[in-house]
Amino acid sequence: MPQIIILPHEELCPEGAVIEAEKGVSICRAMLANDIDIEHACEMSNACTTCHIYVREGFDNLEESDETEDDLLDKAWGLDPDSRLSCQALVNDIDLVIEIPKYTINQVSENH
Repeated sequence: MPQIIILPHEELCPEGAVIEAEKGVSICRAMLANDIDIEHACEMSNACTTCHIYVREGFDNLEESDETEDDLLDKAWGLDPDSRLSCQALVNDIDLVIEIPKYTINQVSENH
C-alpha cells in the first residue's frame, strides 16, 4: 500500500506523519482518515482552495489536474509548480511526500 509522507506543519501535523492510503483515494480523504485535519471548506467538491498542498515527491505520477482544479489553484495562497488540491489528487502506486502550506486563502482573508 502506498505511503503519504507529510512534512511537519506547525498546527496540523507538528511532527510530520507517515500514513498508508489505498490507491484511488484522494490525499485529502487519506489525511482526514488519519486525524490530519486539513481544511476542506467545499467538502471536497473541487470548488475552493482550502485543501491546497505541495506534492514534493511523486507529483509526476499523479493523474493530471483538470481545468477546474487549475483555475482554482491560480487563486491559492503560495501557489508553486508542485501545487495540487488534495481533494482532487488521487493516490497512485507510489509513495508521495507532501507539504501543507502555512496558510489557506481562508486564513489569509480572515486574518488568522
